[in-house]
Amino acid sequence: MSETTLVRHCAPTLAGLKTGSLFNCRYDQLDVLLHELTQLNRELRPRGLRILPLRFFRKRALLYLYRPEKLARDLRHRQAQPILSEAGYENSDCGTCIRRLICRLHADGGFPHEVGLFLGYPPEDVRGFIENRAQNYKLAGDWKVYGDADRARRIFTQYKICTQCYCKALDAGVSLRQLAVAT
Repeated sequence: MSETTLVRHCAPTLAGLKTGSLFNCRYDQLDVLLHELTQLNRELRPRGLRILPLRFFRKRALLYLYRPEKLARDLRHRQAQPILSEAGYENSDCGTCIRRLICRLHADGGFPHEVGLFLGYPPEDVRGFIENRAQNYKLAGDWKVYGDADRARRIFTQYKICTQCYCKALDAGVSLRQLAVAT
């Protein structure tokens, strides 16, 4: 997996602006990918980041880069709790919730709607997406917005600028370790 792919899909998470990012990665040999992920975790863990494979399918891996401390906070949010409960999550422990998400990804073959909570999306927007079946949103960008559209618009712009800056920095020779902001 290239650093360019990681930065292009995960810059806001690397910068500490976002809880987590999901992206697909092609691989030829599973053992090579798993070794790369182990190396990445050694490099990123001191910066407060983890990367996990959530699903493998036809030489593609769905990878999740996240900040455990932010995720724990997000999953404990009072508006997130009922969403998780309705989807069968028994508690808001980070590891337990990630394992449940992996099970749901494998069982459904798609994306369970609560996945937005793992990416740092506002719970009111995750709830709106579920209740409106992805319709009747106020704004679409990195996610579909049902709540505060002005705030979401500012965040979308921030994510876009961050990604552009991080891609330029990587091209200029800044290392992934330097780009990963410690939190």
